[in-house]
Amino acid sequence: MGAVAGDVLADLRWRGLLAQSTDEDALASALARPLTFYVGFDPTAPSLHIGSLVQILVARRLQRAGHTPLLLVGGATGLIGDPKPTAERQLNDADVVAGWVQRVRAQIEPYVDLTGPRAAQMVDNMEWTSRLSAVDLLRDVGQHFRVGRMLAKDAVAARLASAEGISYTEFSYQVLQGMDYLELWRRHGCSLQFGGSDQWGNITAGVDLVHRVEQQQVHAFTVPLVTKADGTKFGKTESGTVWLDPGLTSPYAFHQFWLQAEDALVDRYLRVFTDRSPEELAELATATAERPGARTAQRALAHDVTALVHGQAAVTAAEEAAGALFGRGELAALDEATLRAALAELPRAVVGEGARTVVELLVASGLSPSRSAARRAVADRGAYVNNVVVEDGDAEPAADQLLHGRWVLLRRGKRTLAAVDARPA
Repeated sequence: MGAVAGDVLADLRWRGLLAQSTDEDALASALARPLTFYVGFDPTAPSLHIGSLVQILVARRLQRAGHTPLLLVGGATGLIGDPKPTAERQLNDADVVAGWVQRVRAQIEPYVDLTGPRAAQMVDNMEWTSRLSAVDLLRDVGQHFRVGRMLAKDAVAARLASAEGISYTEFSYQVLQGMDYLELWRRHGCSLQFGGSDQWGNITAGVDLVHRVEQQQVHAFTVPLVTKADGTKFGKTESGTVWLDPGLTSPYAFHQFWLQAEDALVDRYLRVFTDRSPEELAELATATAERPGARTAQRALAHDVTALVHGQAAVTAAEEAAGALFGRGELAALDEATLRAALAELPRAVVGEGARTVVELLVASGLSPSRSAARRAVADRGAYVNNVVVEDGDAEPAADQLLHGRWVLLRRGKRTLAAVDARPA
């Protein structure tokens, strides 16, 4: 359902995926014909995250519209990292970064077409950066950068105003990124770069470098940063990062993140992260307005994005797990990994840490504020172990109640859950 070449810019605009551009009229004219573009990812962690997925999906939309993607995983820039406004980055060992390059490449490749006349190519700026001596970099590239413009970059200005300041290493990052655009222009005829809106200073540095060195007009645009409900961006340095790697964010937790999206954000997320059309989004908005409790839009969002990243089987497992937690499925039928991921999202009590009976576990897990409140929940038939009503609050979970030999699910009322760990690792 991707946009065709003639309307890709309009589609990006409708989806809220255009922030700044060097010259939107010139960009529209350039996109009317097939071109080569690039977007970069720095391997400063072992996985990409949801913020990175925004850029990957924009690249996929442009490729579907007939343009050729260059997906740059920066083995060189990843050794430095783009300056943060708040503090100096911790530099990672070269071997670690090299391993992350391979992991990040493998994460990106499934989203683009690596075959055909407009095949995507994976590139690494270590290829050209490692060949330069310090003198070459200063003479051949550094002479084209003006310090005044470099100082004006938001992150640099913020760091200069701080007590810590900024190192020359991080200050020079924009020189390396600007050189990437120049090299990709020379090697591949690349004439468009895009990235997150916080990269505007780095991106325009590359545009300016190509113009100064090659006397060529090239193009750039940025994508607005997509934020979470608390207003923070998706990223490696923010709390609660949603990773693409299932070992870092389980498919169940990934699915739950989208399912719990606030009503005010779900339409924005659907436009950015799915291929649903304006008509489909209008239908979802109507259904949500008519029955807000059904969370129809959130369910569509969680289904689409989880299927995209982890596959349909992961969606099915996540939905079955969520249903089983609330008695709409069989807990014992869940595989261990899915159950563990689902219970990891809940408050937890540990058997043996001063709590063994159901009443004690209700208090230890936080489901009840006191033993007397826990006993009232049991008396009112509002306490459950593995979705079975508790008859005796002084009983201890039996061995045959341990799911996969370890876990017990507690529930108070209809929707308040906690996990019991009977065999802590």
